[in-house]
Amino acid sequence: MDIPVIELAHPMPGFPDDARFALVRLDEDGVLLGFRSLDSDDLQFVVVPPAPFFPDYAPVIGDDVVTELGIEPEGAGDVLVLLVVRAGGSLADTTVNLRAPLVVNPATRRASQVILDDQDLPLAAPLVA
Repeated sequence: MDIPVIELAHPMPGFPDDARFALVRLDEDGVLLGFRSLDSDDLQFVVVPPAPFFPDYAPVIGDDVVTELGIEPEGAGDVLVLLVVRAGGSLADTTVNLRAPLVVNPATRRASQVILDDQDLPLAAPLVA
């Protein structure tokens, strides 16, 4: 799924000047996505949907985030949850952050990196076992 402009409700930690991003496919299957800043030419995060890698991942999104992103009950199934990838020296060393997913509402084109309350979720889970 490509989304040309997404506005962050809050900047991602460490990137206070980047509020507008585009979501673009990096592969034909749409498994690897680029979350590319429209405010900085050289900033892009690689993100992935959790289902292919973590099929049981079911983050609990707080009501404050639901309101902030304008998520309506009838559109909740369309919300994208994406995991930020940290590339390692090899695929075996590549990790994703399960505790702070990126939540995107395609209907409003608003997003937020959400820090979940579940302390059992790792900040650096191996992408592949």
